[in-house]
Amino acid sequence: MKKEILQGSSKTMGIEDLSVREFLDQTASSAPVPGGGSIAAVTAASAAALIEMVINLTIDKKGYEEVQGRMISMKSQLPSLRKLYLQAADADAAAFSSLMETLRRPKEEKGRAEAVQAAFKEAAEVPLTLGQDIFPLLTMARQVVEHGNIWAVTDGVIAAMNARAAMRAAFYSVRVNLQSINDGAYVYRTLSIISDFESRADGQERLIESLYKKRR
Repeated sequence: MKKEILQGSSKTMGIEDLSVREFLDQTASSAPVPGGGSIAAVTAASAAALIEMVINLTIDKKGYEEVQGRMISMKSQLPSLRKLYLQAADADAAAFSSLMETLRRPKEEKGRAEAVQAAFKEAAEVPLTLGQDIFPLLTMARQVVEHGNIWAVTDGVIAAMNARAAMRAAFYSVRVNLQSINDGAYVYRTLSIISDFESRADGQERLIESLYKKRR
């Protein structure tokens, strides 16, 4: 199985079709994708899976009848979120590969500068969207840490830690691409979005840690 499956070839197999070992082997290789952005996305997917596990260990369990409704509601959202994050892992690899192809175009080629700028924006947009899409996991992690099965509360807080790490990683990927973008208004707007989500995520992280300590 070759890395070209992640680089825009005609093959349809993506990261979600790989075994864990295959994905890690490909990441460890000298090829540039999958890289940090894809790792962030897969980390987010693992956080979603952990949250869903805690929910499954809470639903229909004695003593948790009052929270069953909210647990079921959250559970209905998580499979699609996991799929979204895995798709983002492939999208990040594809965007980076496209950027590399654009940068290899002859510098004297007409329209190259504009194409390069567009490619950098696309490479920034994918992890920017991912970072924003991860935020709901922190809200769900807070719910399972506060109300979920006490025997799985540590899994809930680990999910929150992974979600937060994934969001940070995604936004780091955005920032590195912004360094090469000449559109000042776009850079300012993007950094403002990141700042807003980071601030709210930090608040959720502190709250989750506090709730965890109360229950343990």
